[in-house]
Parts: sequence; structure tokens; C-alpha cells
Amino acid sequence: MEQRYLGHSGLRVSRMGLGTMTWGRDTDADEAAAQLLAFTEAGGTFVDTADVYVEGESERILGGLLGEVVPRDQVVVATKAVARRNDGPFGGGASRGALLSALDGSLRRLGVEHIDLWQLHAWDAAVPLEETLSALDAAVASGKVRYVGVSNYSGWQLGTAAALPGHVRIVSTQVEYSLLERGVEREVAPAAAHHGIGLLSWAPLGRGVLTGKYRNGTPSDSRGASAHFAGYVEQHRTERAARIVQAVATAADGLGTSPLSVALAWVRDRPGVVAPIVGARDTGQLLGSLAAEALTLPPAIRAALDDVSAVEFGYPERRLG
Repeated sequence: MEQRYLGHSGLRVSRMGLGTMTWGRDTDADEAAAQLLAFTEAGGTFVDTADVYVEGESERILGGLLGEVVPRDQVVVATKAVARRNDGPFGGGASRGALLSALDGSLRRLGVEHIDLWQLHAWDAAVPLEETLSALDAAVASGKVRYVGVSNYSGWQLGTAAALPGHVRIVSTQVEYSLLERGVEREVAPAAAHHGIGLLSWAPLGRGVLTGKYRNGTPSDSRGASAHFAGYVEQHRTERAARIVQAVATAADGLGTSPLSVALAWVRDRPGVVAPIVGARDTGQLLGSLAAEALTLPPAIRAALDDVSAVEFGYPERRLG
């Protein structure tokens, strides 16, 4: 699998990442081990988790597999903080105390001495940005973190954080980005390009909708049928989405491949994108995503998909001339 530099940094990651949001809930430890092995055997190196995924169980499972299933030094471990909320003075958010406490918790659950990419999971308006960034500085200076990134930041939030002088460089921003969700192209992507920040795409398959599995209803074994993911999937089951899904299916038929591969290849090769992050319930689903590595979309098909999914630009981000 091709390796790409993450933003203007020396960190290289595979151009597809392995997401672990369901590890510990829909994916048990044995299945997670099989996924991690299949991913790394295909050349994948980038594994993404968060301290809130299944209340920390995702980190625990990943930590138990490092060194047992794959060598620690062959995996770029990425995790996140900010979203965890507990009672007490250091219970969550982006304060210095909460972040450094969260970092220690992630290190314990992962069983590692350092995290390769530590990401702020969300913007915290209650905490001064200088304080939040000072925690990132301390984490890197301590050797517990190698690189830092953010997630779910708007364009102005990303630009403000990246431009504040005297702090460690932000190398990545993780955002929802797919043929069904192109809003980041208005301001987030331009801000990232300006500051040399790499885009990591979560939900690159439109929360599963772009695979076409929901075209004729909701499969009983799908995320859309589960109590904890039904609302998550429903957001992208619209008339506009149906038109895009049809276009993806038509492209897949013409190329002799799957809608999944078409959707992944489209977002993987968008300007500024370093890697889409794919999650899977089982290894079979993951292997379907890994098959996209061999696909490069012909220009005519890419242009058709761009057109049917085009995002609306307006003032002030409208492109002129």
C-alpha cells in the first residue's frame, strides 16, 4: 500500500487507515486481531482510535494486539482526547489538566510509551485555545506524543489553531468527507492546504450508505438496523444521497468493481486527502475496502461523480473568476 506524508511533516502513513470505533462493541478482540493482521499484511500502517470509543475498550483491545499480532514499530497509533466527559475537576474537555490526564489514560489502555498521532477530538469553546495548545506542547516535549492533529474543526477553528505562533505544528485534521459529505471543501480544505495540514477522512463511505446496501431497505445485520448507529446512518439516507449512490453503482458496474471501491478511491485521491479511515464489522468487510487500493478512477468517471455530488459554494467562500 502506498505511503504518504501527513501534511508538512516527516510522519508517513498508509493511504488507507483502519478505524476502530466498533472494537469492543460490534467487533470483539479476536475479530479485531484478524482485521489488524489483514490490514498490515496489505501494507496498512495507520490505525485510528479514541479514548471515548466504547468507553476506552477500543484502545484496550488495540493495545493488547500491539506486539502480539503486529510489532509496535510497524503501526502508526493515532488516538484522540477532548470528547471524554467525567465528573471531577479533570473530567474532560480541552483544558490542560484534562488533556494531560486523558493522555496518561490512553497510554495505559494502549500499553505503549508514546502515541504517534494525538488528536483533539473537538473544539472546546470553554477553554482558551492557548491553554489547549500548551497541553499539546507539553505532550510532545515529554516524549509521550510524536505528532499532533485535530478533528471536526471548522475552517476558522483550524486556521486559528494552526496560525497561533510558538506552538507545536498541527499536521492533520480528521473530518467527515465523502461523496455524500463534501462541506469541508468550502473552508476546511482550503485552510488545511494553506497551513500544510493533511486531511484524514472519517466515514469515507457515507456512513455505509455509499456501498449501496440501503438502496432497498435496511439490512438486519447493518449498522442502520442497530440501536446505537441507526441515527448515525439515517442522516445520509436522503433523495440527494440516493442520486449519488446510483451514480456510484453505475460507475462500479462500468468498471467491473464494487460501489465501495469507487467511493473509497474517489475520496482517497481528492486534493489534500492523505488517507480515508475505514471501519469494518468483520474481516470480510475490511478486505472489500482494501480492494480499493488497486483502483484509480478514470478522469471521465471522476468528473461525473464530482458533478452529481457537487457542493454548493456561496458568499464568502465562493470561487470567483
